[in-house]
Amino acid sequence: MPVRPAPTPLDPARSVVDQLRERVAAMERKPARAEVATLPGLAELVPLHAGATYGVDSAGLALALAAGASQAGEWVGFAGCPDFGAEAASELGVELSRTVLVPDPGEHWLEVTAALVDVLRVVVLRPPATVDARAAGILDSRLRTRAAVLVVWGDWPRVEARVSIEESRWTGPVAGGGRLHERHARVVVRRGARPPQRAELTWPGVRVVTPVLADLREASG
Repeated sequence: MPVRPAPTPLDPARSVVDQLRERVAAMERKPARAEVATLPGLAELVPLHAGATYGVDSAGLALALAAGASQAGEWVGFAGCPDFGAEAASELGVELSRTVLVPDPGEHWLEVTAALVDVLRVVVLRPPATVDARAAGILDSRLRTRAAVLVVWGDWPRVEARVSIEESRWTGPVAGGGRLHERHARVVVRRGARPPQRAELTWPGVRVVTPVLADLREASG
């Protein structure tokens, strides 16, 4: 994957809103389906494309999918995540100085998420309630126009791919007190009727420890 050059830092003497609007104008000229930077450990398993929505079932996966773009210099945002872990995000590579957090958008979550999509490259959303096709369609259109990516932690009517953790374990101190330092997980990616893909990942510092495999048994069953 080609390395995206880091964008020019924001000018502290100018309005942040004005500068983000300028970047929105530039984003609108980017074609839908363009690749969005992804962590190397996830690039083969679940590459991100502008204009698409991806579903996850855990905070760790949501952070991992946003981290690649953040490392590449993009702005990212999180909506509906009151327990956002700044330390965990930073360990995965999320640059907190280019992160927008709306912990509790309340009943206006759709409007808030649409506003974030307007100005950010990757937006992570934890919906407060069941989402219908109409609400999803509003954001789908916005994503394509703005060449942004939406990562939904929870259920969503239509997604490009759904990423789930099947098994997970932590490594850390053998005995006594101490800090857990690495997570091992079996991750499965489902894309419509295609055979699921599975891989063993570890993070922070996401990497694949076994090859990505398609489960042909599930596809034929």
